[in-house]
Amino acid sequence: MTADLFAPLELRGIEIPNRVMVSPMCQYSCEGRDGLPTDWHHTHLVSRAVGGAGLVMTEATAVEARGRITPHDLGIWSDTHADALAEITASIRENGSVPGIQLAHAGRKASKTRPWEGSDPLTGDEGWETVAPSAVPWPYEDGETAVRELSIEDIDGVIQSFVAAAERAREAGFGVAEIHAAHGYLLHEFLSPVTNHREDDYGGDFEGRTRLLREIAREIRAVWPDENPLFVRISATDWLDDRESWTVEDSIRLADDLAPLGVDLIDVSAGGVHPDQHIPSTGPGYQERYARRIKQESSEDVAVGAVGGITTADQADALIRNGRGDLAIVGREHLRDPYFALHAARELDRLDADGIEIPIQYDRAF
Repeated sequence: MTADLFAPLELRGIEIPNRVMVSPMCQYSCEGRDGLPTDWHHTHLVSRAVGGAGLVMTEATAVEARGRITPHDLGIWSDTHADALAEITASIRENGSVPGIQLAHAGRKASKTRPWEGSDPLTGDEGWETVAPSAVPWPYEDGETAVRELSIEDIDGVIQSFVAAAERAREAGFGVAEIHAAHGYLLHEFLSPVTNHREDDYGGDFEGRTRLLREIAREIRAVWPDENPLFVRISATDWLDDRESWTVEDSIRLADDLAPLGVDLIDVSAGGVHPDQHIPSTGPGYQERYARRIKQESSEDVAVGAVGGITTADQADALIRNGRGDLAIVGREHLRDPYFALHAARELDRLDADGIEIPIQYDRAF
């Protein structure tokens, strides 16, 4: 039987009640520089659970302090962070959704001001050291900032930071963990030949450039509960056709490598590694083509999530019904409409369908 947007998705021992996922979206709203969630994060995430989304994913959550994009990013590099996040996961569950966390490290794109403050490099005591696979800085309009190439010892430390973050996420009550390997951040920087110029075991050919992500996935799977799914977000393409770069064919091969390591879903996005990227289009579902190719051409049985320009109920439902993806990952539309999933259920005439619970908040709103 063909699944639709409101069919549950079973991954390992977790049942996601429908196929709508809240995409990780940075809020840049932590107070001070401690990376702790605030009332803003609680409201932002829990309101989307109240709004009916099956899976609610946090923003990129830094596994170490230097892995933040800005000083105001969410973090999970200490037990204090995990304790604070536990209150949010409990509220998400109470409202019928599965809480997920995206584990991230910004790499060379770290130590910046917030977007509405210009996304400029932080200077002096305000900033911190940025690291990358190679000493290739992120190009800024007003010059370039220094970046340090990670040593083998440093790489071991990064792996342990991801593992420790996953352990804390488990204790905080998250049902899904996602490794962020997209958008030009640290793990994507290792994947792409645009940013990885290493000549050791973590660079060079495809095997070398994917080694760190594979090792992190393997190590996280060892501490992440067997019944809980593990996702990986990737940029399916660098959108750089005029130079050697990461391609959709590489992404299909990577999916085949990650699935045997215990990765259950590939969250398919694109771009972000270089400002010269050429985006073919930004229309509705403009990145679905990449998710479809990975789902159809991967030799492994791995689920796929599609993101990018998903804004309507019919569009999200068609994505699932036509087998182009297993999750409709909705970002900006969830900012415009926290009740996107409930509104979609109404538009698709699924409010009275078997197995769909209607929160009392919906009856109050309509």
